[in-house]
Amino acid sequence: MTSRMPLTMSPPGQTCRICDVCAGRGLKRRLVELGLTHNSIIQPIGCSRGCLLVSVNGTRFALGRGMATKIMVEPVCEGGAQIG
Repeated sequence: MTSRMPLTMSPPGQTCRICDVCAGRGLKRRLVELGLTHNSIIQPIGCSRGCLLVSVNGTRFALGRGMATKIMVEPVCEGGAQIG
């Protein structure tokens, strides 16, 4: 069983993998343009003024909470294996 959850539920510092984006075509395209694709490794850094700060491939982004809620992730350990 996988432990999928919205990105907003992932604790800061937890390395995760994007497993799905529950959004329309416009938002999916925008996320792909930012490099947030299926199976990308993403790490939430923290929250600031209603935005979720994340790191993807060494680049930091600030995502709105509504956008981050639509990104489904699953935690991974440092070796790349899935936890849970």
